Amino acid sequence: MRTQVGIVGAGPAGLMLSHLLHRSGIQSIVLENRSRAYVEQRVRAGVLEQWAADLLVETGVGERLQHEAMWHDGIFLCFEGALHHLDFRSLVGKGIAIYGQQEIVKDLIARRLADGGEIFFEVEDVRLAGFESASPTIAFRHAGAEKEISCNFIAGCDGSHGICRPSFPSGMLTAYERDYPFAWLGILAEAPPPERELIYAFHARGFALCSMRSPTLSRLYLQCAPDEDINAWPDDRIWQELQTRLDGTRALTEGKIWQRGITPMRSFVAEPMKYGRLFLAGDAAHVVPPTGAKGMNLAFADVLVLSRAIDAFYASGASDRLDAYSSTCLRRVWRAQRFSLWMTQLLHRFAFDIDFDYRRQLAELDYVTSSRAAATALAENYVGLPLDQE
Repeated sequence: MRTQVGIVGAGPAGLMLSHLLHRSGIQSIVLENRSRAYVEQRVRAGVLEQWAADLLVETGVGERLQHEAMWHDGIFLCFEGALHHLDFRSLVGKGIAIYGQQEIVKDLIARRLADGGEIFFEVEDVRLAGFESASPTIAFRHAGAEKEISCNFIAGCDGSHGICRPSFPSGMLTAYERDYPFAWLGILAEAPPPERELIYAFHARGFALCSMRSPTLSRLYLQCAPDEDINAWPDDRIWQELQTRLDGTRALTEGKIWQRGITPMRSFVAEPMKYGRLFLAGDAAHVVPPTGAKGMNLAFADVLVLSRAIDAFYASGASDRLDAYSSTCLRRVWRAQRFSLWMTQLLHRFAFDIDFDYRRQLAELDYVTSSRAAATALAENYVGLPLDQE
């Protein structure tokens, strides 16, 4: 097979890249080791920055989003038995959209197939070669047959456990990472959200987050130990702990819990995000703590930069944007890492036996909710920094 761009991974990054390239008349083939049903049902974060929601609409894959997304103008911070609303619209003139990642994946797959795009699901034994040259290849096995794609560029959009990042030559990549002494216990429950917007709660017993997927479906999280046993958390204990950490500010409606799991907290950045004709995007290059709601948005920013660089190359032969891909993306990535770490440090108990940190965090929350300048800084980062540099 022959195409211009071979894309490994059919998550939001890979599918959006293929979609953007198609709009510029550039061919691509997408490979995915999971089934279509799996990637369309895989529940992940659902917070879209303003520009990312606008991008989906402007490029023709936002029809369902416009009708089904939950549009938020701010968030609530909960501490010391009170809710404090940060109105992003009044602070920075922008908001966010709540629309599940799996819904975005469904929309992108449907659009790519309708446009004649090629997506191979359930591929095996993917191997990259020749990306130091102008003619890289991707070999793989599909439906029992050996296949190979010849292309000009390879986009590694295959997540933090994929094969693209490990394909970099030894010594050519530097990993920066940080692990955290806690995790999130998350549930998906058939219950209406306790508020119209997200509630970030800071409590002496730890962090909690009340999010949503629809008016009748809540996504709820509790700070827990990284080695927590999920079996030690029956439904009653989960609901009771969530209510405790909301500290009487809102009453939760309990409902059937459909999913539950433990998510470790981690920060990771790989530099550079490019080697030869191989480009990393999304979780293949960086992972952020979910506190800042940046994961999927960073993936979209990466592939927007990459699609523009590839478009410029085919339009004029210029490679300056391709050469600058890593540095351009990493500027935004590190800003997102900074904000995500700040939000994580603001809202989580790092050590329960240190009273100084607890009082300091309360003071910072008080400052953020009483100072327009501090609230504006949070809002500006949360809704998404400008894309001027991209």
